[in-house]
Amino acid sequence: MLRFLKHVFTSQYLALVLRLYIGGLFIYAGMYKINYAAEFAETIASYQIIPYWGVNASAVVLPWIELICGILLVCGVRARSAAAIIGFLMIVFTLAIMINLMRDAPISCGCFSAVDEKISWWTVIRDLIWLIMTIHIFFYDKIFHLEERFSLTIKEV
Repeated sequence: MLRFLKHVFTSQYLALVLRLYIGGLFIYAGMYKINYAAEFAETIASYQIIPYWGVNASAVVLPWIELICGILLVCGVRARSAAAIIGFLMIVFTLAIMINLMRDAPISCGCFSAVDEKISWWTVIRDLIWLIMTIHIFFYDKIFHLEERFSLTIKEV
């Protein structure tokens, strides 16, 4: 039984499914934030972590990082690098949420939509689960990468 569970949890196919899920999730989140940058900037400002002068730059840059890394994950191009960046973002997002939960700040998550989803410890748990998925992708994702199909070897050059 333990051998079976180890096989399942270290499976390349599970990593592929997680890669597509996390990639799609970040594509969706990034697209929303790009389309509604002003609202996203207000959400970032409400966290009161980034200095005021850095809020607009963060609201413009972060969604593009999310979108590009999501696309890279879905396509399987530089997937480890994209997973590492997304993992880092998940750590930062989780810490920001935890800091504001300890402050008892009734703020919106700002993760996906204008729906007024207030932060809670469930948000932290969700983000930690996504972080674990991203770590799994980083270590076990080895199949169906587009860069394998289109990269040249020394012999071919």
